[in-house]
Amino acid sequence: MSLSREVGSAAGGDTQSELARLVERLDNLLERLAAAEAEWSDRISAAAPEYRSSARNLAHYWAIREIDLRDLQQRLAHFGLSSLGRSEPHVEATLRLVRSALLAMLEDSWCPPSPSAIGPEEGRELLAARTAALLGPVPVSRETRIMVTLPSAAAVDADLVERLVRRGMDVARINCAHDDPAAWRAMAAHVRAANVTAARTCLIAMDLAGPKVRTGPITPGPAVVKLRPHRDALGHVVAPGRAWFTADDRMIPAVAPDMTTVPVTAEWLARRRIGDVLRVRDTRGATRTLRLTDVADGGAVACSDRTVYLATGTVVRVDGCDDPTEIGALPEREQYLVLRPGDTLTVDRDCAAVPPGSGRIGCTLPDVFTHARAGESIFFDDGRIGATIVAVRPDALQVRIDRASPRGSKLRAGKGINLPDTVLPVPALTDKDIDDLASVVEIADLVEMSFVQDPADVRHLHHLLAQLGGDRVGVVLKIETRRAFERLPDLLATAMRRPSVGVMIARGDLAVEVGYERLAELQEEILWLCEAAHLPVIWATQVLEQLATSGVPSRAEISDAAMGERAECVMLNKGAHVEDAVVVLDDILSRMAEHHFKKNALLPQLHSWYPVECSGSPK
Repeated sequence: MSLSREVGSAAGGDTQSELARLVERLDNLLERLAAAEAEWSDRISAAAPEYRSSARNLAHYWAIREIDLRDLQQRLAHFGLSSLGRSEPHVEATLRLVRSALLAMLEDSWCPPSPSAIGPEEGRELLAARTAALLGPVPVSRETRIMVTLPSAAAVDADLVERLVRRGMDVARINCAHDDPAAWRAMAAHVRAANVTAARTCLIAMDLAGPKVRTGPITPGPAVVKLRPHRDALGHVVAPGRAWFTADDRMIPAVAPDMTTVPVTAEWLARRRIGDVLRVRDTRGATRTLRLTDVADGGAVACSDRTVYLATGTVVRVDGCDDPTEIGALPEREQYLVLRPGDTLTVDRDCAAVPPGSGRIGCTLPDVFTHARAGESIFFDDGRIGATIVAVRPDALQVRIDRASPRGSKLRAGKGINLPDTVLPVPALTDKDIDDLASVVEIADLVEMSFVQDPADVRHLHHLLAQLGGDRVGVVLKIETRRAFERLPDLLATAMRRPSVGVMIARGDLAVEVGYERLAELQEEILWLCEAAHLPVIWATQVLEQLATSGVPSRAEISDAAMGERAECVMLNKGAHVEDAVVVLDDILSRMAEHHFKKNALLPQLHSWYPVECSGSPK
């Protein structure tokens, strides 16, 4: 039956005309399937019998992907029909089923949604508008924004900030757990100036620190440094150990990152020349020599072919002259606990410094000792060390180490503690956060709320922002605990009492809280729920982390970055190579923008495969 006869009795109007056009476009696609099947006939017939239907479907898929289907997908979705994004295993069947549904709509007339319902186009437009309001305008070549955590150096290095903006940073993140309001203002000023010179829009986000639970201090070790030469497999020295002797009143940074800094008096240093031989009796009583190989303004490079331990007060003598000096104040060595599976650790309410061999460590949040219970899990250092609470006292927890390296895992001071099973009724806003909000309102375009767990936390932040005149400041809820995830619908509903709202998936802490094996599942569910609320999502934590820190990405993190395209923003943390990470992420997101919108596959024209002759040689 011809299309005109099939639709001839249908009512007129724009809707009916659009349905008819869609039927015609599907007929054109079905014709392409037949043509491809004919072109591939030799290959199909040559396939093993059990694979022939699959070879035929492969030809069909190749045929429809020779053209750009994204406009057709959007028009089909408008009528609630399959957008073909999952048609790969059954191309012809999908096309014929969608065509039949269109004909049924034409025959019986289409029943549009009620006026109160949000349609597909309106839902996408709402999300786009809210994303622009919170995170700034759409970048030129991609839909997803890039957020970058600024290092402390951004307060004094305007060129660094400008380079990040030019390379694609859309939101500059200032972590209020570090630096101070003066540094934050300097960072913000550099971002605003870079927007002008780079002719781009980069917003400013400020992250409130929240009530972090961390390990207490550990007694520092002696103020000593070790110089050690590099040796080959046979024990031969291939590079000497090097130290940077610098004036103790200026402390000029070393000329190379692998050098240990050693303070001496400026007067003694001014008398040194290349080739001087220095003699010391090190902390072991061993006599060692070091030779000055370079002397520059503010410092000198000393090299040794033997291992040397230098401490505060070590006397340095110079061969050939009576000109000794003492090494100035060296930093005390950071020490740590070593924990193995089966060990018992005492977590103390008292946060006084403990010796590394004591089997004890302090905890910075006293509420832990009121609410923790035996049998609950406790994790240290981003989950690297896992344990179970076996006993609770008013002033201490006894924990059994369950997960650690058999050779021993190091636990240092100031490392995070996670208690995913423990309900900690702690407000998300600390006194410091409340003080910092004055700077946030002055500086930021959006504020990120850490450790949010209860709708009351969100209401409190709204109230404080209103008091400070911060109605224009957007609010991002960081989902980083199990409790926050479980209460996410209520948190979102509360957050939407004021405009400009978003969510950050803080995947590092969340993975520790719920278990790494559940992270992928939960981040998907957060994306879905926020899409239902038409709220933008920031995909955060460890994105391209290896690239940002070392300059060389892993294969896994490239794939992870590509998955981040389903969010409205992807966050990079600071690192020595963060500029390279911005460039790579910009390229990944630009490419992925053609292939996905949220969890829906888009079908642009593919340019990866071309027709070949039946012989197998390219045309």
